Amino acid sequence: MKAHECYHCGQWIAKGEAHDCWTTTEAALTQDLSVDLKEAWERLRETAVEFGEQRIYASHNSIMFSRKSCYFFVRPKRSYLEVCVFLGRTVKAPQVRKVVESSKTKRVHILRITHRDEVEAPITDWLQEAYDVSETLSGSRRSSRSAARGTRGKGRSSPRS
Repeated sequence: MKAHECYHCGQWIAKGEAHDCWTTTEAALTQDLSVDLKEAWERLRETAVEFGEQRIYASHNSIMFSRKSCYFFVRPKRSYLEVCVFLGRTVKAPQVRKVVESSKTKRVHILRITHRDEVEAPITDWLQEAYDVSETLSGSRRSSRSAARGTRGKGRSSPRS
C-alpha cells in the first residue's frame, strides 16, 4: 500500500508519513474566525474559566470544557459558534435551536452564537448550571439493579451458593 485516504479528513497519506487529523489546538480551530466570532469565543472561554477547576482542550473540530466529563463544547463554524451545553433538563428558549437526549439523564442544547453580546444571561446561566450539575449527571452512579447484585457493570456476579 503506497498511500491511503484518511477516512476522517479525506487527506491522502503517503506510506510511512505521520498523520493525526484528530490532534488540534484552540488556536488552530479559532484562527480563521471573524473579529466578532473571536470576541464571542474569548468571552465564552473567559466565562467558563471563572466557574472553577476544569479541563479545556481541543478535539477534532471542537473545543471541550470538562470536569469529570464534558459539560459543554464549542464547534467554531465559518459564520457562528455552535455551542452544545449538557443539562439535566430541557430548556425552551429562543436561543436554543435544538435539544437532543444524549443519555437517560442528559440533554444537549444546541445554540448558535454570532456576537460577543450574546454571551450573557441566560446563556451564561445555562453554562454555569451545566458546570454545577456535570458531576452528578456524569453517570458515575451505579444503578439500583447492579448495586443489589453487587456488580458494577463488569458482567454477571458469581452464582450464589
